[in-house]
Amino acid sequence: MYTFMTFLAFTLFVAIYSWYKLRNEKLDSQDGYFLGGRSLTGPVIAGSMLLTNISTEHLIGMNGSSYKNGFIIIGWEVTSALALVLAAIYFVPKYLKMGLTTIPQYLENRFDSLTRTLVALFLIISFVVTLLPIVLYTGAINLESIFDISGVLGVSKTEGLWITVGLVGLLGSIYAVFGGLKAVAISDTVNGYGLLIGGTAIPILALVSIGGGNLLIGLEKVFNAVPEKFNVIGTKDSVMPFETLFTGLIINQIYFWCMNQNIIQRALGAKNLIEAQKGLLYTGVLKIFVPIIIILPGVIGFYYFGDSFYDQQDMIYPELIKKVMPKWFTGLFAAVVMGAVLSTFNSVLNSAATIFSVDVYKRHINPSSSDRKMVKVGKSVSAILAIFAIITAPMVANASDGLYQLLQQLNGIFFIPVASIMLAGFFLPKISAMGAKSALFSGLSFYIICIFILDVDLHFIHIWGIEFLLNMAIMFGVSYFYPNQKSLDIGDINLLDLTEWKHTKKLSIGLCIVTLLIYIVLGQAG
Repeated sequence: MYTFMTFLAFTLFVAIYSWYKLRNEKLDSQDGYFLGGRSLTGPVIAGSMLLTNISTEHLIGMNGSSYKNGFIIIGWEVTSALALVLAAIYFVPKYLKMGLTTIPQYLENRFDSLTRTLVALFLIISFVVTLLPIVLYTGAINLESIFDISGVLGVSKTEGLWITVGLVGLLGSIYAVFGGLKAVAISDTVNGYGLLIGGTAIPILALVSIGGGNLLIGLEKVFNAVPEKFNVIGTKDSVMPFETLFTGLIINQIYFWCMNQNIIQRALGAKNLIEAQKGLLYTGVLKIFVPIIIILPGVIGFYYFGDSFYDQQDMIYPELIKKVMPKWFTGLFAAVVMGAVLSTFNSVLNSAATIFSVDVYKRHINPSSSDRKMVKVGKSVSAILAIFAIITAPMVANASDGLYQLLQQLNGIFFIPVASIMLAGFFLPKISAMGAKSALFSGLSFYIICIFILDVDLHFIHIWGIEFLLNMAIMFGVSYFYPNQKSLDIGDINLLDLTEWKHTKKLSIGLCIVTLLIYIVLGQAG
């Protein structure tokens, strides 16, 4: 009962705090609902970005993967810092200069209206069939483990999971539907820093216990027991070969942190360029430390349990929580986990609603719609997508290589084609709209055939790299026969102050050096 009361108290605190901060906000305008009134500050952007990115698919999925594979999966995290540097220095200043609300808007400026619509629909589908169901399912695993919901209700484990999925989905959609981006960002900030504190407490408590009261001795014991688990250089047949860092992974990271509506929408809602750059680079700093929360506990789990959970690796994090966390702290951490689930879930719903309202409804269904009408449509879309995600969540259960690996494989269906035409749009002026549309469909078809039909014996991240090169070749070929007739005019609508943050370059260089040092130092482990 005490566990549940602390859980409920923290969850209510976040909700009441978010309401208090929003009580005087104007949420019936396009910028007010979809972009937080373009008033977000650096710390709020960083907290929201972190928690939009880090959810239970990381706590459960990545710790499950590191339990089995070790630190080689760190590439998903620390290379994010390099992409965030690119976003802060190059991409976001251009987005803010153009006054974008959605990324597909840029594609109309560079290519044509149909390209914008196609990508908008691609993105909405990708949210619904990949991220939302996995976030709900992994959140349900953790909450079911902590509260034994199935036991309390007297139902089976499976039924308990789906009841939890429904409740989490309902609560998350309430945030997204009624509060817009600012409600999401404010609640994310509180939960984000709660996740950093609570998530860091898990490995600290475990290592202190292993070391007989001394954290460093505990870390030394774990390292000496399984030094190979700390090596970050993956072999060719591993879950993440080192070579993938230089093929498809870099394309994925650039897309995710520089072009993904779900992430970059926080920076688009900044009050000025200085706050946007602060938010992006603060997020880069946090991503360097995040492996302590989402990778190290999995390795500690191997120290405790050996390979006994290899056939159900996604259960290792809940088991570790039950082993090391004191009862008085469990409810508070469960609330933080709930916050992480809600953050990603309601962030994705808000982004999907933004894209549909701005890029589809306003342009194709009701061009004369008012801001109030667009907000109403956005809320309806959020509600519909939430219901669909709850229904499809069971489909992600029992992923053979773990839920995080499944998420990344599914993301590749949409991420790489969109990244290809976005990068071509910025850096290759000869690429035409016809070339971009051709690459969009050929890339999607190529990846689905290689991964889900032919089962090509090549790591899916390498296939990302091959797909990117194929997309580029197709765009050049098609653009030769259908030349580009449109040049990009970034312009400047003078919407925000675009003065650059004075520490941008110094912090960017620091993040690049630290990322390199991580690979140099941990590359020699084991």
